[in-house]
Amino acid sequence: MATASTLSPETLPVALPDIQAAAARIGGSIVRTPTLHSQTLSQLTGASVWLKFENHQFTAAYKERGALNTLLQMSAEARAKGVIAASAGNHAQGLAYHGHRLGIPVTIVMPKPTPTVKVTQTESHQAAVILEGETFDAAYAHARQLEAERGLTFVHPFDHPHIIAGQGTVALEMLADAPDIDTLVVPIGGGGLFSGMGTAARGLKPGIQLVGVQAELYPSMYAALRHVDLPCEGDTLAEGIAVKQPGALTRQFVAALADDVLLVSERDLERSVSLLLQIEKTVVEGAGAAGLAALLAHPERFAGREVGIVLCGGNIDTRLLANVLLRDLARSGRLARLRVRLQDRPGALFNVARIFHEQQVNIIEVYHQRVFTTLPAKGLITDIECETRDRDHLERLMDALRAAHYEVSTVELA
Repeated sequence: MATASTLSPETLPVALPDIQAAAARIGGSIVRTPTLHSQTLSQLTGASVWLKFENHQFTAAYKERGALNTLLQMSAEARAKGVIAASAGNHAQGLAYHGHRLGIPVTIVMPKPTPTVKVTQTESHQAAVILEGETFDAAYAHARQLEAERGLTFVHPFDHPHIIAGQGTVALEMLADAPDIDTLVVPIGGGGLFSGMGTAARGLKPGIQLVGVQAELYPSMYAALRHVDLPCEGDTLAEGIAVKQPGALTRQFVAALADDVLLVSERDLERSVSLLLQIEKTVVEGAGAAGLAALLAHPERFAGREVGIVLCGGNIDTRLLANVLLRDLARSGRLARLRVRLQDRPGALFNVARIFHEQQVNIIEVYHQRVFTTLPAKGLITDIECETRDRDHLERLMDALRAAHYEVSTVELA
C-alpha cells in the first residue's frame, strides 16, 4: 500500500532494534500475555487463528506498553512536572497506572461520551480526569491547551516514536510464541499499534502479511491512504478506534507497511464480541474484537492462512456488553420477539400460550397493545418475547401459530 509520497520501511523513525530495546525496558512491568491457538474460531473462519490476549494486561489493554516506554525515557524534571494526555480510555488507564507507580503526576482529558468504566478505572489510578468535548479530537485540543498553560509533558496516544516502539512489543511476543503466523490483523484507530507491530513483524519476517482493520463508521486511515473523503461519525461499538484524524507519523508507517486496510460493520463487531465471550470465555471491547470481525467479514481474504489477531482491549461497559449479547441471541434466533394479532376475547392469550408450551418455547415477557394500533377496536397486537433453541426451533413455533390461524411476524433488529 506504500506510495511514492510515503517513507519506505527503511527510513521510518522506528525500527526493530528500537522495539527490542523497548521490550527490554518495559519487560519487568507489563504482563507477557499469552498467544493461543483457537480451534473453534479456526473452524468457523477457515483460517488458522491465533489470539493475543492483551485484554489480560493489568489495565486490560495493550496501551500500557507505549505509555510505560515513554515515561521511562523522560527526564527527571519532566517527570516532576507531570504528564497530560487525551484518550478515549485505554491509553489513559495505562498512563495513569504506570505514572502513579513511578510517582509521576498524570492528568487525562477524555471525551464526554467515554464509557463510565474507563473513567472510573482511570481515576482509580490517582489520575486527574477532565471530561471535555464529544470526540477524541475535541479532548485532544483541550489537552494541548492545558499542556501549554501548566508546563506539562504531553504523551500522545499514538503519534510518537516511543509510543510506537512500545506497542510493537506485542508483535515480538506473538511471533516468539507462534512463529508460524504469516498474517497479522491489527485494529487501527490512530495507528500506533499497527505501526509498531508492523515494524517489528516485518523486521522479523519480511514476507509477513499486515492487514489493518477499521470500523466502517470511522474509516479515517482507510480514507487517508486512498486519498478519498469519507465521513467519520456515529456511535460505534469500537470507540477505542473511533479516531477522526489518524496520526501524521503513523500514517507514514501504515502506508509503508500495510498490505491492506479493511472495514468492518457494527454487526460484525457485535458478533465478534459475543463469539469471543462464548467460545474463548474472554471479554473484549469493540476495538478488541475488530480483528476477528475482519475474518468474519472477509473470510476469503484469510482462508488457509496462519492469522494472528490482537485482542487489544477488554474495557467494555457491562450494560453495553449485556446488550450486545442479547442482540446476538436475537440475531441467531435463540431470543425473539413475535408480534401476534389476536381477537380481544377471553382465552385468546391462553390459546396462544398453549402453542408455545406445545413447542417447548419459553415465554419471557408479554406486551399487550390495544390503543396504539391500526387494528379495529376489538383487535389487539401482542408482542411475546421468547427463548428458543435455535433458528429452526423458532421457525417451527411460527409455523404452528400460523397453522392455528394466527397472523405472526418477528420484530427484527437493525
